[in-house]
Amino acid sequence: MNEIQNRISRIGVVPVIKLTNPARDAAPLSDTLCAGGVPVAEITFRAEGADEAMNIMVQRHPEMLVGAGTVLTADQVDRTIAAGGQFVVTPGLDVELVRYCQKKGITCFPGCTTPTDYHAAYRLGLEVLKFFPAEQSGGLAKIKAMAAPFGMFKVMPTGGISLKNLAEYAACPIIAACGGSYMCPDRLITEGRWDEITELCKKSVEIVKEARG
Repeated sequence: MNEIQNRISRIGVVPVIKLTNPARDAAPLSDTLCAGGVPVAEITFRAEGADEAMNIMVQRHPEMLVGAGTVLTADQVDRTIAAGGQFVVTPGLDVELVRYCQKKGITCFPGCTTPTDYHAAYRLGLEVLKFFPAEQSGGLAKIKAMAAPFGMFKVMPTGGISLKNLAEYAACPIIAACGGSYMCPDRLITEGRWDEITELCKKSVEIVKEARG
Protein backbone atom coordinates (compact mmCIF):
# COMPACT_ATOMS: atom_id res chain seq x y z
CA MET A 1 0.00 0.00 0.00
CA ASN A 2 1.12 3.56 -0.60
CA GLU A 3 1.38 6.21 2.13
CA ILE A 4 -2.19 7.48 1.66
CA GLN A 5 -3.58 3.95 1.88
CA ASN A 6 -1.45 3.16 4.93
CA ARG A 7 -2.59 6.30 6.74
CA ILE A 8 -6.25 5.51 6.04
CA SER A 9 -5.71 1.94 7.23
CA ARG A 10 -4.17 3.13 10.48
CA ILE A 11 -7.19 5.34 11.17
CA GLY A 12 -9.50 2.43 10.32
CA VAL A 13 -12.63 4.38 9.35
CA VAL A 14 -13.48 6.88 6.64
CA PRO A 15 -16.47 9.20 7.12
CA VAL A 16 -18.47 9.55 3.90
CA ILE A 17 -19.87 13.07 3.89
CA LYS A 18 -22.34 15.06 1.82
CA LEU A 19 -22.13 18.78 2.51
CA THR A 20 -24.89 20.98 1.16
CA ASN A 21 -23.44 24.15 2.71
CA PRO A 22 -19.63 23.89 2.56
CA ALA A 23 -19.01 27.54 3.45
CA ARG A 24 -20.89 27.06 6.72
CA ASP A 25 -20.10 23.48 7.66
CA ALA A 26 -16.73 22.37 6.23
CA ALA A 27 -14.52 24.14 8.78
CA PRO A 28 -16.35 23.11 11.96
CA LEU A 29 -16.78 19.58 10.63
CA SER A 30 -13.04 19.26 10.03
CA ASP A 31 -12.46 20.42 13.62
CA THR A 32 -14.97 17.84 14.79
CA LEU A 33 -13.42 14.93 12.89
CA CYS A 34 -9.93 15.71 14.16
CA ALA A 35 -11.23 16.06 17.72
CA GLY A 36 -12.84 12.63 17.35
CA GLY A 37 -9.61 10.97 16.26
CA VAL A 38 -10.70 10.58 12.64
CA PRO A 39 -8.58 13.01 10.59
CA VAL A 40 -9.93 11.81 7.24
CA ALA A 41 -12.94 12.73 5.12
CA GLU A 42 -14.48 11.51 1.88
CA ILE A 43 -16.50 14.44 0.54
CA THR A 44 -18.96 13.19 -2.06
CA PHE A 45 -19.79 14.92 -5.31
CA ARG A 46 -23.45 14.06 -4.65
CA ALA A 47 -23.73 17.67 -3.47
CA GLU A 48 -22.49 20.82 -5.16
CA GLY A 49 -19.38 22.42 -3.75
CA ALA A 50 -17.50 19.24 -2.83
CA ASP A 51 -14.26 20.75 -4.08
CA GLU A 52 -14.90 23.91 -2.04
CA ALA A 53 -15.43 21.78 1.07
CA MET A 54 -12.24 19.82 0.46
CA ASN A 55 -10.22 23.00 0.05
CA ILE A 56 -11.59 24.51 3.27
CA MET A 57 -10.75 21.35 5.22
CA VAL A 58 -7.26 21.03 3.78
CA GLN A 59 -6.48 24.68 4.51
CA ARG A 60 -7.81 24.45 8.07
CA HIS A 61 -6.24 21.08 8.91
CA PRO A 62 -3.24 20.28 6.69
CA GLU A 63 -2.72 17.08 8.67
CA MET A 64 -6.05 15.69 7.48
CA LEU A 65 -6.51 13.23 4.64
CA VAL A 66 -9.25 14.70 2.48
CA GLY A 67 -10.59 13.15 -0.69
CA ALA A 68 -13.57 13.00 -2.99
CA GLY A 69 -16.32 10.40 -3.23
CA THR A 70 -18.89 9.57 -5.91
CA VAL A 71 -16.36 10.62 -8.54
CA LEU A 72 -17.71 9.87 -12.02
CA THR A 73 -15.71 12.07 -14.39
CA ALA A 74 -12.18 13.23 -15.17
CA ASP A 75 -13.31 16.80 -14.48
CA GLN A 76 -14.19 15.82 -10.91
CA VAL A 77 -10.74 14.25 -10.54
CA ASP A 78 -9.18 17.52 -11.71
CA ARG A 79 -11.34 19.53 -9.33
CA THR A 80 -10.33 17.25 -6.46
CA ILE A 81 -6.65 17.74 -7.19
CA ALA A 82 -7.06 21.50 -7.57
CA ALA A 83 -8.80 21.63 -4.18
CA GLY A 84 -5.93 19.78 -2.49
CA GLY A 85 -7.70 16.42 -2.28
CA GLN A 86 -5.45 13.41 -1.82
CA PHE A 87 -7.62 10.53 -2.96
CA VAL A 88 -10.58 9.68 -5.16
CA VAL A 89 -13.35 7.14 -4.54
CA THR A 90 -15.56 5.93 -7.38
CA PRO A 91 -18.82 3.99 -6.98
CA GLY A 92 -17.85 1.50 -9.70
CA LEU A 93 -14.79 0.35 -11.61
CA ASP A 94 -14.29 2.70 -14.56
CA VAL A 95 -11.03 1.52 -16.12
CA GLU A 96 -10.38 4.74 -18.00
CA LEU A 97 -11.09 6.87 -14.95
CA VAL A 98 -8.71 4.78 -12.83
CA ARG A 99 -6.05 5.19 -15.50
CA TYR A 100 -6.67 8.93 -15.50
CA CYS A 101 -6.14 9.02 -11.73
CA GLN A 102 -2.93 7.04 -12.13
CA LYS A 103 -1.74 9.47 -14.80
CA LYS A 104 -2.50 12.38 -12.47
CA GLY A 105 -0.80 10.68 -9.53
CA ILE A 106 -3.79 10.59 -7.19
CA THR A 107 -4.80 7.48 -5.23
CA CYS A 108 -8.04 5.92 -6.47
CA PHE A 109 -10.33 3.51 -4.64
CA PRO A 110 -12.77 2.11 -7.23
CA GLY A 111 -15.99 0.35 -6.25
CA CYS A 112 -15.64 -3.40 -6.88
CA THR A 113 -17.92 -6.30 -5.91
CA THR A 114 -17.50 -9.00 -8.58
CA PRO A 115 -14.70 -11.28 -9.79
CA THR A 116 -14.70 -9.35 -13.06
CA ASP A 117 -14.19 -6.08 -11.15
CA TYR A 118 -11.39 -7.59 -9.08
CA HIS A 119 -9.67 -9.04 -12.13
CA ALA A 120 -9.75 -5.68 -13.91
CA ALA A 121 -8.40 -4.01 -10.75
CA TYR A 122 -5.58 -6.56 -10.66
CA ARG A 123 -4.63 -5.71 -14.23
CA LEU A 124 -4.61 -2.02 -13.28
CA GLY A 125 -2.12 -2.71 -10.50
CA LEU A 126 -4.43 -1.60 -7.69
CA GLU A 127 -3.96 -2.67 -4.08
CA VAL A 128 -6.96 -1.34 -2.14
CA LEU A 129 -10.53 -1.52 -3.43
CA LYS A 130 -13.77 0.01 -2.28
CA PHE A 131 -16.34 -2.75 -1.81
CA PHE A 132 -19.63 -1.00 -2.50
CA PRO A 133 -22.42 -1.35 -1.58
CA ALA A 134 -21.00 -3.69 1.04
CA GLU A 135 -23.96 -5.12 2.94
CA GLN A 136 -26.21 -5.22 -0.12
CA SER A 137 -23.54 -7.06 -2.12
CA GLY A 138 -22.97 -9.92 0.29
CA GLY A 139 -21.10 -8.25 3.12
CA LEU A 140 -18.15 -9.76 4.91
CA ALA A 141 -18.95 -13.29 3.73
CA LYS A 142 -18.54 -12.25 0.11
CA ILE A 143 -15.44 -10.19 0.86
CA LYS A 144 -13.82 -13.25 2.40
CA ALA A 145 -14.88 -15.45 -0.50
CA MET A 146 -13.45 -12.99 -3.02
CA ALA A 147 -10.13 -12.99 -1.15
CA ALA A 148 -9.55 -16.65 -2.02
CA PRO A 149 -8.61 -15.97 -5.67
CA PHE A 150 -7.71 -12.32 -5.07
CA GLY A 151 -5.67 -12.36 -1.89
CA MET A 152 -3.51 -9.48 -3.09
CA PHE A 153 -6.19 -6.90 -2.29
CA LYS A 154 -7.14 -5.02 0.84
CA VAL A 155 -10.75 -3.84 0.90
CA MET A 156 -12.55 -0.72 2.10
CA PRO A 157 -16.22 -1.71 2.51
CA THR A 158 -18.80 1.07 2.33
CA GLY A 159 -22.58 0.81 2.40
CA GLY A 160 -24.53 -0.49 5.35
CA ILE A 161 -21.64 -0.08 7.81
CA SER A 162 -22.65 1.17 11.26
CA LEU A 163 -21.60 0.94 14.89
CA LYS A 164 -23.53 -2.35 15.05
CA ASN A 165 -21.39 -4.25 12.54
CA LEU A 166 -18.18 -2.20 12.48
CA ALA A 167 -16.33 -4.55 14.86
CA GLU A 168 -17.07 -7.60 12.70
CA TYR A 169 -15.67 -5.91 9.62
CA ALA A 170 -12.69 -4.29 11.37
CA ALA A 171 -11.56 -7.61 12.86
CA CYS A 172 -11.09 -9.12 9.40
CA PRO A 173 -7.47 -8.83 8.16
CA ILE A 174 -8.68 -8.23 4.60
CA ILE A 175 -10.23 -4.91 5.65
CA ALA A 176 -8.05 -1.82 5.28
CA ALA A 177 -10.69 0.55 6.67
CA CYS A 178 -14.47 0.90 6.78
CA GLY A 179 -16.31 3.75 5.10
CA GLY A 180 -19.63 5.03 6.33
CA SER A 181 -21.98 7.97 6.45
CA TYR A 182 -23.18 7.03 9.94
CA MET A 183 -20.43 9.12 11.57
CA CYS A 184 -21.61 12.33 9.90
CA PRO A 185 -25.33 12.03 9.19
CA ASP A 186 -26.92 14.89 7.29
CA ARG A 187 -29.18 15.84 10.19
CA LEU A 188 -26.36 16.31 12.69
CA ILE A 189 -24.36 18.39 10.20
CA THR A 190 -27.31 20.62 9.29
CA GLU A 191 -28.14 21.19 12.95
CA GLY A 192 -24.50 21.79 13.90
CA ARG A 193 -24.47 19.03 16.48
CA TRP A 194 -20.70 18.70 16.36
CA ASP A 195 -20.29 17.11 19.79
CA GLU A 196 -22.47 14.17 18.75
CA ILE A 197 -20.40 13.65 15.60
CA THR A 198 -17.22 13.74 17.70
CA GLU A 199 -18.63 11.03 19.96
CA LEU A 200 -19.58 8.85 16.97
CA CYS A 201 -16.02 9.20 15.68
CA LYS A 202 -14.46 8.39 19.04
CA LYS A 203 -16.68 5.33 19.44
CA SER A 204 -15.75 4.15 15.94
CA VAL A 205 -12.04 4.47 16.68
CA GLU A 206 -12.48 2.54 19.93
CA ILE A 207 -14.36 -0.25 18.17
CA VAL A 208 -11.70 -0.59 15.47
CA LYS A 209 -8.88 -0.63 18.01
CA GLU A 210 -10.57 -3.30 20.09
CA ALA A 211 -11.47 -5.40 17.03
CA ARG A 212 -7.93 -5.35 15.73
CA GLY A 213 -6.59 -6.40 19.13
